[in-house]
Amino acid sequence: MLNTAIVMGRLVADPELRHTANDISVTSFTLAVDRSYVKAGSDRQTDFINIIAWRGTADFVCKYFCKGQLVAVQGSIQTRTCTDSQGNKRKAFEIVADNVHFAEPKRDEKPDGPHKAPDVERKEFEEVPPDDDLPF
Repeated sequence: MLNTAIVMGRLVADPELRHTANDISVTSFTLAVDRSYVKAGSDRQTDFINIIAWRGTADFVCKYFCKGQLVAVQGSIQTRTCTDSQGNKRKAFEIVADNVHFAEPKRDEKPDGPHKAPDVERKEFEEVPPDDDLPF
């Protein structure tokens, strides 16, 4: 059987890292994914896709991604059934992420928030003059 999903969209909110009772990292987040077509005379529709990531993938997402970032996710579709507060059975669809990738260039502005990597001082490089006395 084949169950592969690849989506690219913007994070609706900052992902938050949680841990299971067995201390396994997990995060769930939502991507706003624009549909590839627009009906004549209407606005482009957006789907909100729920994603769940486990272990190292969850750690990576929570460390490096924040609200508004363009993200590419590759994983598989999973369904769950549950009963709501009124006793109605509901079915939930989500993508279990295997890989999460940056989908836009790094922003130049200083990132804020504790989950971001620290700024690295950028140093200019100077050109080294050619050396004609090479032994080979």
